[in-house]
Amino acid sequence: MSDKPTIVLVHGFWGGAAHWANVIVELNRRGYDKIRAVENPLTSLADDAERTRKMVKQVDGPVVLVGHSYGGAVITEAGDLPNVTALVYIAAFAPDAGESPGRISQEKPPAAFDNIAPDSDGYLWIKPEKFRESFAQDLSEDDALVMAVTQKAPLASTFGDDVTAPAWRNKPCWYQVSTQDRMIHPDNERRMAQRMNPRKTVELDASHASLASQPKAVVDLIEDAVNGTTG
Repeated sequence: MSDKPTIVLVHGFWGGAAHWANVIVELNRRGYDKIRAVENPLTSLADDAERTRKMVKQVDGPVVLVGHSYGGAVITEAGDLPNVTALVYIAAFAPDAGESPGRISQEKPPAAFDNIAPDSDGYLWIKPEKFRESFAQDLSEDDALVMAVTQKAPLASTFGDDVTAPAWRNKPCWYQVSTQDRMIHPDNERRMAQRMNPRKTVELDASHASLASQPKAVVDLIEDAVNGTTG
């Protein structure tokens, strides 16, 4: 197992590192013993990218960087470190220079856009009673309830933070589209994937929470990135 790269998982909005639970278990079953999951503050793209860079820099050896949702913007901003060998996007934003997740969403609003609401402190939440239908309609009611109650709200301003130098222009990339995604429009995912010219794109009949509902297929794509860049 020691010859396998470290897999660094980067979560998005409305969740934390534990959103990767099913992927972590599946990676471990397949012999990956070097797995890390970033816990981003969701306070700004700069803060989240720096948190991710610090974790990657602690790794001695190659890293496959995997981002879900807004985590795709984070790995796009932070993925230029020399030991990052591949970028894997899971139903994720992949902004170009000068683009933000908010701008991409406004161009083609997702189905659940109106279920996002700000609070008086400047944080954005998915309305708890709308969480399952918005984020995780292919999970059980119990699993979706836990996600709804434990959701981690981003500062609203983070939606508008632009990527500066997209790492996908210089790193091998893989992309997973969720065809039933209600948080990022599936056509936006397809467009972002197409322009980065990934080594492989897969489409899953899944919600935005494909990392939880289809972990085996997600890990299949991660393994394809491992095999395609580190042998």
